[in-house]
Amino acid sequence: MQSHDIMKLQIGQLSITGNFRKNNEDNLHVDDELRFLIVADGMGGQSAGEKASQLAVELVPKKLLDLIDFFDDSEEHVHEAINEAICHANGEIMALGRIDPDLHNMGTTIVLLVVVGDEFFIGNVGDSRCYLLRDGQLTLLTKDHSLTQALVEAGTISQEEARSHRYKNVLYRYLGSKEGAEGAFTVTSKPRPGDRYLLCTDGVTDGLTDQELQEVLALDEDPQIVADRMILSAQNGGSRDNITCIVVRVD
Repeated sequence: MQSHDIMKLQIGQLSITGNFRKNNEDNLHVDDELRFLIVADGMGGQSAGEKASQLAVELVPKKLLDLIDFFDDSEEHVHEAINEAICHANGEIMALGRIDPDLHNMGTTIVLLVVVGDEFFIGNVGDSRCYLLRDGQLTLLTKDHSLTQALVEAGTISQEEARSHRYKNVLYRYLGSKEGAEGAFTVTSKPRPGDRYLLCTDGVTDGLTDQELQEVLALDEDPQIVADRMILSAQNGGSRDNITCIVVRVD
């Protein structure tokens, strides 16, 4: 378990292949100094999805380290830096997909949490998510770039119908697509002691309702135990995907 100097952060993390897939196309990255945490969910079959998510968790950190002053930087600049890092990774993934026939259709989602001073900056592309549990209230901080989410926003289907909709895994923006160049959905969050943040792939939400997810996140345990429980619960809940999460506790 790692901790952060300025704020007391504790981290738990786990990624598994799950019951239905041959290989794990998810990747995660926890910075040694806890300046940023990343979860990515690759797609494209065979080794392509694995390669795409691996590129995302390698390329984005390099750019973030180049662009951000993690002790003191303006909010506007951090949002710009996250988008620049995302667009850079998107371009590289697309380029490699063009030149290597095995990687032709590869892509990946990404969700990241960046710690600058005493603020969290959260960004995502695709349908990997970040949740905040504060004072017993679970809030989704990210926005899915999926067809079902677009239908919900248009008022065509309800949030409940979206859960089992046949287009729920169809993304209109991800890294490795030309729409990926439009950058990330980003928000700022001011952490408070007692907060729990969860970064996860759709393998987690595939197997757990919001209520179940909230109950696991609320466990008063070491975040590693919470992460392990989250993954196991999603697997037992029937998740048909790779399952990955990072749990952050603010003390």
